[in-house]
Amino acid sequence: MTRKYRSLIGDSFLIVLGVGCAAFGLEGLLLPNNFIDGGVTGICLLVRQITGIPLSVLLLVINFPFLYLADQVIGRKFAIKTAASILLLALCIAFIHFPELTEDKLLVAVFGGFFIGTGIGLSMRGGSVLDGTEVLAIFLSRKLGVKVSDWVIMINVVIFCTAALLLSVEQALYSVLTYFVASKALDFIVDGVEEYTGVFVISADNERIRDALITRVGCGVTQLHGQGGFGPSPAVPNQRVLYVVITRLEIHKLLKVVHGIDENAFVTMNSINDVHGGMVKRRKI
Repeated sequence: MTRKYRSLIGDSFLIVLGVGCAAFGLEGLLLPNNFIDGGVTGICLLVRQITGIPLSVLLLVINFPFLYLADQVIGRKFAIKTAASILLLALCIAFIHFPELTEDKLLVAVFGGFFIGTGIGLSMRGGSVLDGTEVLAIFLSRKLGVKVSDWVIMINVVIFCTAALLLSVEQALYSVLTYFVASKALDFIVDGVEEYTGVFVISADNERIRDALITRVGCGVTQLHGQGGFGPSPAVPNQRVLYVVITRLEIHKLLKVVHGIDENAFVTMNSINDVHGGMVKRRKI
């Protein structure tokens, strides 16, 4: 089996597992207790409680504009994977019914958030997302210059304030707890990466990797001159070290490109709180 098909099977497994976790958290915990979450999923849950429209329908309808945005901002492959993930989640909620586990509100908030965050994180590891909020935040960040994390916070503040007005303050507060747990679970699943990640790539095939990062990933590349420090100096060749700054949605794609060229490439990553200038906020992924 080729690397391409092994990767496709692995991605599909992570996405299906992520969808299952998110569907369980929604159907088995949040829906029976009328809790909401943040992001687009939270909007869908809020609209469902107000209008009575099935959640499966709302997930498809409300996420549609964000799928178009993902295609324009991030890439066609990512948008297709995300569309398939959201469709699968909607089908799971429509046709698979999980038993209500508990009526304890604290347990519902904590474990509902845990399963939803885990599901989104697993899907992200597979190269997709189950919620369009971060796609919108990245788009607005590049257009207006405000940090991605600030946009995410502002969007969710509006959602929870609306929930407090239309539902109840208690439900809104429990929903904030749900969102907090979900965000922490998501960060744990994706190894704690932040909105931006600095990546160093060291490889003997650095020229091909540099060209692939520019053309296939679409990121700017900085080349540094480096020398290996292990072994006698004459035996250690000089080589270029590649440095790029990407969003966490691009990590999966970057690793595929790098290891597709050099399986032994040395790759290190570090979290970056924010970046200013350069190509990061105005380029397409």
